[in-house]
This record gives sequence, structure tokens and C-alpha cells, in this order.
Amino acid sequence: RALGLGCGIMCLQQFSGINTVMYYAASIYQMIGFTEIVSIWLSGYTALGQVIGLIFSICFVEKAGRRTLVLGSLVFVTISLFGLGLSFYLARVTSDPVVLSHDMCASQPATIWSGVTQYCYDCVQIDGCGFCGGRCVTGNADGPFIVSSCYHGDADYIYNGCENRFGWMSVVFMVSYLLSFGVGMGGLPWTITSEIYPLHHRALAVSISTATNWLGNMIVSATFLTISSPAFLSSYGAFWLYTCVALYGIVWLYFSLPETRGLSLEEIEELFRRPDDDESDHAMDVFTWEQKQTLARHEAIETASVGSAAMPIHDSESVAGKSHHDEYDSLGDPLAPLLHCSL
Repeated sequence: RALGLGCGIMCLQQFSGINTVMYYAASIYQMIGFTEIVSIWLSGYTALGQVIGLIFSICFVEKAGRRTLVLGSLVFVTISLFGLGLSFYLARVTSDPVVLSHDMCASQPATIWSGVTQYCYDCVQIDGCGFCGGRCVTGNADGPFIVSSCYHGDADYIYNGCENRFGWMSVVFMVSYLLSFGVGMGGLPWTITSEIYPLHHRALAVSISTATNWLGNMIVSATFLTISSPAFLSSYGAFWLYTCVALYGIVWLYFSLPETRGLSLEEIEELFRRPDDDESDHAMDVFTWEQKQTLARHEAIETASVGSAAMPIHDSESVAGKSHHDEYDSLGDPLAPLLHCSL
């Protein structure tokens, strides 16, 4: 159960789209319609949102708890992703309509929409096509190949991006997304996975969950440009896909993620123990039989030492106590660091 939660929350961290936003922030802003220079600057400033969120998380993780911050983070991440997708959709449907298209600019391959060029937004996404005077015509960044193809010679020719009245909306939801993600889903999955695994399985379990995180990172980063293309889900469809993942994560973690604030590692381990689990599967199993015997004798000696501070003991008892210490020392204190931590 603990390994499933650890790997699941790592997958959720990646498949809610964080590294697509971080890696492709400038490209996303260019999709919205900002120029290349403005997009680069905006991507740098909006990344500060996650930094602020992480600082907030550090300050309040022990006060609010892991579960509260993670679930709250996911709620606002879901809202932000939906709003980000909505800003792209509104940018498309409110751009200038296309009344006539040249053959190669009339349509494009599409999966979730018709692919027919209906708006300026659709037109400029087709390689080798630009928009002017209500027409989608063949051209390049310098202008249309056939000047007379526009209604008026003085009509503005658009090749890279159409006018977008909702660019501000994309910036707001981008910052909101990074801020919300930093509060909970940025660092707390790593904190949680370091706490929930039993001591004798922790190294292997943390390795598996870390590998899961990086595998998810690779998959999301490698597929974003494909799924956000008009031929697949389009830009708004991609962000709505991440919205669905985050929404599923809220429901799943609500029922699966316990609060671990203020609990010892042994108490956290008990949270994931089922009634039919083998009781012998315990953290003490990291010790050999000889080491367990050594621990038991050491605890008995410590108990006797505490008692000796309250009452005098006979010389014979002192000799017996000394012999116990000598016997303990003769064992060579096996795995002393583990013994020290257990006491």
C-alpha cells in the first residue's frame, strides 16, 4: 500500500503537467500570441510563482499538515489548468473568422475537432499559411505569396499569431498554477515518500518511486508538443487532459493519503498495516537474532541503572551488573549505529 501511494503520488506530480509548463513556458506563451522576446521574459517571471509556493510550503507544512497542503494544492492546480485551457479556447473562438481559404490552408489533420480552418487562430497554425482580410492564404513571414489574395492591399497580414484578447488570462492562470503547485505538489511528494516506507524496505521503495517520477517526467516532456498540436488534442485539449488527471488525483488522495504530521516512523508504518499482514514484518527485522538479544540485554542494563539511582544495591548486584556490561562489551557492539538509533 505504501509503495502504491508513493509511486502514485509521483506519477500524479508529473502527469498534472508541471514540467510541461516549466520546460515549455516560453513556447506556451508564443502559442497564446506573445512575441518571442516577451515570451522568454514572461516564462522567467512566472517561474517565481513556484518558488513563492515552495517557501509557503516550508513555512506551513508542520502547522497545516502534509495531507491538507497536498489536497489544497491539487484543488487550485485543477482550477488553474482548466482556466489555462479555457484561455486557449477563447483565444481561438474569438479570433477573426476566416471567410475564404486557399486549398492547402483550408484544413489540417485533427483528432478532436473538424480540422477545417474557421478562425485566424486555426490559419496561423498551418505551416506556410497566413491570415489577411478574412482570408487564410499561402505565404511566409515576409508576406503572402500572392499579394492580390487579400481583399485589400493594405490589409494587415498575420503569420505568427492573431490578436488575442485573453492573453492576460493565460498569464494569470499560469502564475496561479505554479504557485498552487509549489504549495503542495512541488516538494511534499518527496517528503511523504521519505516517511511512509518501512525501515527495512525504505531504500528499495524510495528508489522505485524516484524512478517512477523521472519516468513520468520523460513521458510528459516528450509528449507535450505532440498532444498540444492541432492534429491531436490541441493546446486547450492538452491542458484539459492534465486537468482531468489532477481532478482524479484529488479524489484518489482524499481516500488514500493519511496525515503523517507529528507521527513517528513506527506510527506511520502502522497506518499502512492491514489486519491480515504478517505481524513478523516489523522494523525490528532489520536486526539479526544476536543483535536483538544484545538490544534486550542493553535495555535491561539501562533499566537497572535507572533503578540504581533510586536505591542502593548490594555489592553482589554491582558485580552482576558489571558482568553484564562486560558481556555486552565482549559482543563488540554489532551494528552500533542501528543500536544507538533504536535506543
